[in-house]
Amino acid sequence: MSSEIHEVGSLEQAAVVAPAYKRSWREKRWERRHRRRMAEEAIGWVLVPIILILAFWGLKALLNALGTSPSALIQGVKAVLGS
Repeated sequence: MSSEIHEVGSLEQAAVVAPAYKRSWREKRWERRHRRRMAEEAIGWVLVPIILILAFWGLKALLNALGTSPSALIQGVKAVLGS
C-alpha cells in the first residue's frame, strides 16, 4: 500500500473559489424597475406617435362624416373671434 503513495514534497493549497455574489432584494428590485422603465420608454416612443396620428385621422374622419373639415372649422372660429 505504501508503494502507491508518491510523496514528492509539500502539497500545494487548492485555489479557494470565492462564493458567487448574491444580490440583495433592493438591488434586484432596482434592476427590475430599471428594466421596466427602459421598456416603458421604448414603448412610449413608439406608441405615442401612433396614437396621435390615429387620433388625427379619427378626427378628420369624424369631421368628414359630419360634412365639414378642420380648415372649415378654423375659418369659422376665426370669423367668430374676428367680429
